[in-house]
Amino acid sequence: MAVVSPLPLLLLIVAFVAAALATRRKRPLPPGPKGVPLLGNIYDVPKSREWLAYQNWSREYDSDIIYLNLAGTPVVVVNSIDAAYELFERRSSLYSDRYLHSLCVRDLDGLQSRVGCDWHFVFMGYGDRWRERRRVFHQHFHPAAALQHRPRALKGARVLLNRLLDTPDDFMGHLRHMAGSLIIGVAYGLEVQPKDDPFVATAERALHAIAMAGNAGSFLVDSIPILRYVPTWFPGAEFRRKAIEWKKSTTAMVEVPFKAVKRAIADGMATPSMIASLLSTLDESDDSTDLEKLYSGVAAAAYTGGSDTTVSALGSFFLAMILYPDIQRKAQAELDRVIGNDRLPEFSDQRSLPYISAVVQEVLRWRPVTPLAVPHRLTSEDEFHGYRLPAGAIVVGNGWAMLHDEKRFPSPEEFIPERFLTPDGQLNDKMKDAELPAFGFGRRICPGRYLACASLWISVASVLSTMEIHKPLDDRGTPIEPSEEYTTGLVTYPLPFKCGFKSRSKAVEDLIRAAAFQLD
Repeated sequence: MAVVSPLPLLLLIVAFVAAALATRRKRPLPPGPKGVPLLGNIYDVPKSREWLAYQNWSREYDSDIIYLNLAGTPVVVVNSIDAAYELFERRSSLYSDRYLHSLCVRDLDGLQSRVGCDWHFVFMGYGDRWRERRRVFHQHFHPAAALQHRPRALKGARVLLNRLLDTPDDFMGHLRHMAGSLIIGVAYGLEVQPKDDPFVATAERALHAIAMAGNAGSFLVDSIPILRYVPTWFPGAEFRRKAIEWKKSTTAMVEVPFKAVKRAIADGMATPSMIASLLSTLDESDDSTDLEKLYSGVAAAAYTGGSDTTVSALGSFFLAMILYPDIQRKAQAELDRVIGNDRLPEFSDQRSLPYISAVVQEVLRWRPVTPLAVPHRLTSEDEFHGYRLPAGAIVVGNGWAMLHDEKRFPSPEEFIPERFLTPDGQLNDKMKDAELPAFGFGRRICPGRYLACASLWISVASVLSTMEIHKPLDDRGTPIEPSEEYTTGLVTYPLPFKCGFKSRSKAVEDLIRAAAFQLD
């Protein structure tokens, strides 16, 4: 019997592999600006509102994805909902990791001189440590659990109404107070002070730090890690000095309210909360240091997610209402028809108020809270539409571009809630994919979105039901126009603008005062 030599088969396999590798090498990278030697596109990416530059490049190169080289660090920017769904959703096993070299989490010199967000599971790499924290968070914020927090959200909205009546000029401060009191109550069971609350102030400083350092490439050290060895006194080392100061705020955000809850438990004064529930499961005879660190980090992460979304989105809502008074009147007509003028909105009214829900969805589309979300990291080389996506690349979801896609959202710069409705005025289920970029992507989508949306909806319904929102007048009687400009960073807010509030009637004002009295 003849013996078949394995050599031809081996040669065939080698030839096949060689051909495959050659083909892969021939695949081009996605299109993008050319850049300069060594530094690549460092000088092409603007220091603020990067999402607009990414969107323009996507249009210029007629590509859903673009490629940047930040001093040797490959960056892929995803600019369309279809591409985001394919990569972040269908291929989530490859795209669920995080870029761990940003100023938010990277240890700059072994002395922990970083912003100090390594406790925040949003910035953690994809793995067991992230899963454990995400699982703890999910227990208290999944859709059914979020329903239990609605009474606090309703209380927050009604306190907001009362504060808008008393001191309307400080409306953004009132939003921060409302958002802070909700999530601090849910996470820690702590009641915040009506003014200058220390817990809210501590968290606001930490939120500013995270917003400034959270985007990929926010600081040059993100792209050129060797700069972490530059001493703090060296010219250009501003990022190190900022990181040291910001870390004080992020550390306080984790530790201060957590210790307050522990004291309350020891004194027998604790009220129900996520932290109280978690601590009750610990065995006093065991060393619980690691678990306490885990729980305190999860609670602080809850604050950053819920507070940011609510304050930014409601700020955009107020801006939209003074720019589009006709939309305000349409929304109020629906509220008057469903609610009447002898009570305030409840969550049970939500199904009967599709236009209000459409207004909320349009707010999240019109001015996304996180235009670029938190960057992902590609764990192994991939291919998309004939382009090679290199392993280790930072992958940025440009939510702004997705939500301002003219093909999907005609006249994207206009505030048009009707785009989320069917011709007969009901919510359009086919527009559900518009929610994807507003809260992140794939397995890293924001797990606190249910509570955030609930708080946003009841606040919008309550304010529109009771208040006329308008442009205030200057000394000459001329309406004061808002700048319509926004801050930059991971989370964006409208720059300060003037906004007038007036109760729609004396009866409505009495309802607001009565509701506030009942809350006391």
